[in-house]
Amino acid sequence: MNLKALQEHLNKWLLGYVVLAMALGLLIGHPAAGWTKTHQPLVSNLTTVMVFLIVYPMMINLRLEALVNAGRNLKSLSLAVIYNFLWAPVIGWLLAQAFLRDPMLALGFLLVMVVPCSSMSIGYTGLAEGNLELATVTVALSFVLAVIAVPLWMLGFAANYHVGVPLQDMLMSILTVLIAPMVLGYLTRLGLMRWLGEKKFKAIQPFFPSLSLLAMYGIVFLIFFAKATLIIEKWNLVLMLVLPNALFILLTLAVVTWLNRRLGLSYRDHMAIVFASTGKNNGTAIAIATTAFSPLVAIPAATMPIFQILFLALYLKMAGWVRHYFEKKPPVAEISKQPAD
Repeated sequence: MNLKALQEHLNKWLLGYVVLAMALGLLIGHPAAGWTKTHQPLVSNLTTVMVFLIVYPMMINLRLEALVNAGRNLKSLSLAVIYNFLWAPVIGWLLAQAFLRDPMLALGFLLVMVVPCSSMSIGYTGLAEGNLELATVTVALSFVLAVIAVPLWMLGFAANYHVGVPLQDMLMSILTVLIAPMVLGYLTRLGLMRWLGEKKFKAIQPFFPSLSLLAMYGIVFLIFFAKATLIIEKWNLVLMLVLPNALFILLTLAVVTWLNRRLGLSYRDHMAIVFASTGKNNGTAIAIATTAFSPLVAIPAATMPIFQILFLALYLKMAGWVRHYFEKKPPVAEISKQPAD
């Protein structure tokens, strides 16, 4: 299997692999609860490795210099920022208030709402024949703004739930999870481009998102492995996440689609924005939760891909309808009458 085929396989079966990782984590972790307790440092170190392997490869493929081109489409980028860092946290807070009583689960759900958009949104945009350049810039800009937005929102949310936020730990986590991989990924990209040349670098590019996906499956497994007993004994807490997760995605898809059309965005620009606004970077949320908070806070991010992938795939299937909705209908042609003989 070549690198491109591997990437396509992991993307196609992402939902299945996430569910499999969760199931294996529970099946293996529950009987091994004693071993997990005595080997916490090992589990913690493995989690740190997986965190790095999720984010770092994404950054190698992100062209940070594309931010220079952001000024070309300020309208679409501004909408993406509003959807990601204003709409998502506010709607997330309302949903958490309505459906989530456990403060740690609520905090984990809200963390998902404020993390950057998913780099997979670029892939969805490409499949929908959307604006790939805009999608790439949106993802890069989202990662940069998250460095400020995440701690600000989380401090407010934590105060509301009367949960202490280890601010220093969270800032160190953001430094580890976002800033350091961003810098290292950019430097790695420059080094590979110089060493291999652009053509050979493009040939190995599919390896990096594949590595991120494999690491995400690994960290989902570790979360459910480490907290298997808690999850099995309090399975009702996990079920509480079904409604807020599904409602957030459905509401966002509906509102963003309607509003983007009202504001005059093209179909291609809309597809870049809608996937970037709805798809959250669950790997980053898991990384911040496990390094700054606790594995319980990471459970919403670990379960979110189930709903996210399902609904975004369905939206992708509706691309033809969405295109028709955004494009103006051609004027009805007048039927010319044949001249009388």
